[in-house]
Amino acid sequence: MTVINHFISGSEAAGSGTDTKPVYNPATGAVTAELRLASQADLDATVAAAKAAALTWGDISLAKRTAVLFKFRELVASHVDELAQLITAEHGKVLSDAKGEIGRGLEVIEFACGIPQLLKGEYSDQVSTGIDVFSFREPIGVVAGITPFNFPVMVPLWMAPMAIATGNAFILKPSHRVPSAAMLLADLFKQAGLPDGVFQVLHGDREVVSGLLTHPDVDGISFVGSTPVAKHINEVATAHGKRVQALGGAKNHAIVLPDADLDNAADHLAAAAFGSAGQRCMAISVAVAVGDAADLLVKKVEERAVAVRVKNGTEPDADMGPVISGDSKKFIVKTINEAEAAGAAMVVDGRDLVVPGHEEGFWVGPTVIDHVKTEMSAYTEEIFGPVLVVVRVQDLEEGIRLINSNPYGNGTAIFTSSGAAARKFQRSVDVGMIGINVPLPVPVAYYSFGGWKASLFGDKHIYGPEGVSFYTRGKVITSRWPEASHASGASYNFPSN
Repeated sequence: MTVINHFISGSEAAGSGTDTKPVYNPATGAVTAELRLASQADLDATVAAAKAAALTWGDISLAKRTAVLFKFRELVASHVDELAQLITAEHGKVLSDAKGEIGRGLEVIEFACGIPQLLKGEYSDQVSTGIDVFSFREPIGVVAGITPFNFPVMVPLWMAPMAIATGNAFILKPSHRVPSAAMLLADLFKQAGLPDGVFQVLHGDREVVSGLLTHPDVDGISFVGSTPVAKHINEVATAHGKRVQALGGAKNHAIVLPDADLDNAADHLAAAAFGSAGQRCMAISVAVAVGDAADLLVKKVEERAVAVRVKNGTEPDADMGPVISGDSKKFIVKTINEAEAAGAAMVVDGRDLVVPGHEEGFWVGPTVIDHVKTEMSAYTEEIFGPVLVVVRVQDLEEGIRLINSNPYGNGTAIFTSSGAAARKFQRSVDVGMIGINVPLPVPVAYYSFGGWKASLFGDKHIYGPEGVSFYTRGKVITSRWPEASHASGASYNFPSN
């Protein structure tokens, strides 16, 4: 049995912890490795190494930092196949989807390579006689990234390159379900020339997370996961004086107007709902069908749902793989059962899907549920599975009210051929990321990713310009160099210009 260790202070380390967790292949249900969990002593050693590394790394020139990041970018690009295989083996998503998430992570590395431009300060000459004012930003110190199972490479790369480029040391605590890709990233950082202790990987459970949230030498927390955990992390970490960005869950709606190209809308709804088995925080889980569009749209989505090829993600023609765990499958099936019992219409039912040769895997097929009401658990719960619910409304205004009344505000989309409708929608919805005829509006790296309402705790979005701001603190210097022969200008009054 493979044993997966930590990466502490530049090398793989077993640590002193005695507890382990099994790592599964979701397609087969088989245990493929044992993951070592960190002890308190391991956590303390990791934080101490990060603190020492941050003191020197923050003083390294921007030219040397970017040289490491450029090398790291090339190493990640040359290991896409290996990283994708690790993702598919532990997450279950198809290989093409795994490669896609790595590509989005590479975009953030490339953005971080431009850190000299991004960290440029400001300078004002002669704001008062003989006095100049200038500003710059410096790193906050030690940052911990706590990342989810659904993007084992992309989400860590949303965080670590930005934190490291800005001069911080970074500790990654990945999901225990998908630990292997994090270890390869650590090795690639080392190959790129990153000093020991600047990037480390610590595996663990709630105790390790709690330790990171409360440790006095951890200065910032970056988190992506469910809303209840994001809320808890924000409350605990901020109470301990840490800077926090905590991205929570989602219930993303896509509204489809009667004037939309319904074939195009159905194609994108199916892909956005069933890609990665619906295990994306930007997945479309609610189709809001407006007026006369409803019946035909549901029929077209049904045709696409039954055509999805659900297989082991290593199969070259697979469209969708399994869900992450047996517990996840149970929750998804339970929620579908509740919707059916409450009177919703089962259009496509994936509860009893069996993949030949993989009977022990964690399979749920594409599922489409029509006539869902907002009080049903299928609407209120973040299902995080391949389930698309359809809510019918009379017009655009009712659809906007529906979206705005939902507690989440991560992503949303509208399908229409009307520029006026699209503009009204984008200005009216209380959601952080909006797609117009685009179902997964994940911003490119030189913008920032983040939702509103219960989808974000903290005031900074992740990566992009707001990522630079989150991982740094501003200093403003007021400077005067008087000549010895001149009067000092000192005064007991508050200084003025």
